[in-house]
Amino acid sequence: MRIHIKNGRLIDPKNHVDAVRDIYIADGRILAFGDQPVDFHPDHIIDASQLVVCPGLIDLSVRLREPGLEYMATLESEMNAAVAGGVTSFACPPDTDPPLDEPGLVEMLKHRARNLNQAHVYPIGALTQGLKGEHLTEMAELRDAGCVVFGQPGALIKNLRVLMQAMQYASTYGFSVWLNPQDIDLAYDGVAHDGEVATRLGLPSIPVCAETVAISNIILLAKETRVRVHLCRISSAEGLSLVRSAKQEGLPITCDVTINHMHLSDMDIGYFDSNCHIIPPLRSFSDRVALRAGLIDGTIDAICSDHTPVDDDAKSLPFGQAEIGATGVELLLPLTLKWGLEMKQSMIETLAGITYKPAEIMGIDAGGLSLGATADICIIDPEAYRKVTPSALLSQGKNTPFMGMELPGKIRYTLVKGHIVFESDT
Repeated sequence: MRIHIKNGRLIDPKNHVDAVRDIYIADGRILAFGDQPVDFHPDHIIDASQLVVCPGLIDLSVRLREPGLEYMATLESEMNAAVAGGVTSFACPPDTDPPLDEPGLVEMLKHRARNLNQAHVYPIGALTQGLKGEHLTEMAELRDAGCVVFGQPGALIKNLRVLMQAMQYASTYGFSVWLNPQDIDLAYDGVAHDGEVATRLGLPSIPVCAETVAISNIILLAKETRVRVHLCRISSAEGLSLVRSAKQEGLPITCDVTINHMHLSDMDIGYFDSNCHIIPPLRSFSDRVALRAGLIDGTIDAICSDHTPVDDDAKSLPFGQAEIGATGVELLLPLTLKWGLEMKQSMIETLAGITYKPAEIMGIDAGGLSLGATADICIIDPEAYRKVTPSALLSQGKNTPFMGMELPGKIRYTLVKGHIVFESDT
């Protein structure tokens, strides 16, 4: 299909572009900018006047719940939610049932995702068999099957010798290791930040040192193995300080933060709001301030939704027993725009953390709009506000702490490989 996107404000953080410019698309790729090419006859014209045209968003953590957890969500529902949120590429964590620790499972997931012809899915391979932290997976075979990186979601591997062996294996093949910095023993059965709120509500807590001890161990092992490490879901000022020091030493370390931690603190738990039961836990207000500043100064490389759809029954339980996680892939853009407005960031600075920067972390060729590039494009009305309601979310999971809020930014169109895969009604 040949598409002409006209009169839009083109914002491309990767190529430092912010200008009104037409885009011409043919055969799934960007053919030209500006003046219409000779003999170009569009099949479809999109008038993007007063709209922002930017690269398709990239999310570092979107749980599809398949295989094995279809009662929470399905591949189809969550991929529909992704493109409705302007997300054209995302990484899928391996904590499915069974985990993504066998090439056949990865190939099946990739095949099903391709058949839906929506967003690009990039599986994260399990670092250890069954995610049990005991025996390494065959990473090379998983990479051949389609895994882009390898991780151990949930918490750090308890046996540090196994973790070091995993890092050595990954370093030998040039793979990137994604780790959630949380010490299993220090976190134990905690469900909330170790602070006044947890004490008042009588909730078992997770101290900040559960994160800092884990980060310290990861940094020491990264120095030993020289593996590329990505720290998933930084949550504290002290943890951020350790990452900043490691980067200053020149270690190949990146990190991300969830959009939830950019806006919420442990105070938002209120009276046991189970939608705020997420891991790592929502930390103190001062931690939130530090995370916001860390994103601006470049210590934090990217923002992710950490999209985790959960069924209503699992979230209706008491706070400590409720299923962990919040839905978020459809809220990644509006909550990022909200952060940008509050921090007085330009649009090009705001969008960087959800476009080309996560693409670089994943090691994929995406997140920018260049001649010849795949036409993964998001068209946004930044002035429109949208109320978060269950009916407005396409995700099967309706579990979000932002329910009922009015948020800026409405997705008007999402294009994947030059095809319109989402178009809003208004």
